[in-house]
Amino acid sequence: MTTLAPAPASPPITAPVLDFEARLALTLAEMDGRCRTAVLAVDINSAHIAVDVPELTAPLPLTPTLAPNPQATPIAGLLQRARQRIVTDGWCRDANFDEAGAVCPIRAIRLEAHGDRRLADDACVLLLESIERAFPGANTIPSWNAGQTSAAPVLLQFDQAAQLAHSRGV
Repeated sequence: MTTLAPAPASPPITAPVLDFEARLALTLAEMDGRCRTAVLAVDINSAHIAVDVPELTAPLPLTPTLAPNPQATPIAGLLQRARQRIVTDGWCRDANFDEAGAVCPIRAIRLEAHGDRRLADDACVLLLESIERAFPGANTIPSWNAGQTSAAPVLLQFDQAAQLAHSRGV
């Protein structure tokens, strides 16, 4: 009788033990592949979107501005117009207006309200609330305005108040 001799057993296959640097390199290679796949997916999914980049002919403003919003709420629109009046006419800090035509924030709001006292008062309340959020020690708009050294913080507070009015829908 013939007996078959068992085949010699092969040693078990074990994975090599990787040190920290090798594991880090493998993880980095895997993440790099995932990132490339994600970038490619974004490029493919957004290829149909037309991008029109306008030619810049004028320098960008140094202060933040709100884009005119045709759907703006009445108070937000009033605050945007009053802000624009300060930009065009000039900013006055120690009086309602000066001989050059510059105006203080409250006068700008009242002029742009065109006699609607309730709307102007509501806009002033929102502007004061915005100022108090940024400057907790502010008591009134005129006292805060007198302490400013340039129109930039005033214009910024008009932007913040307009955004606040828009978010509240007033």
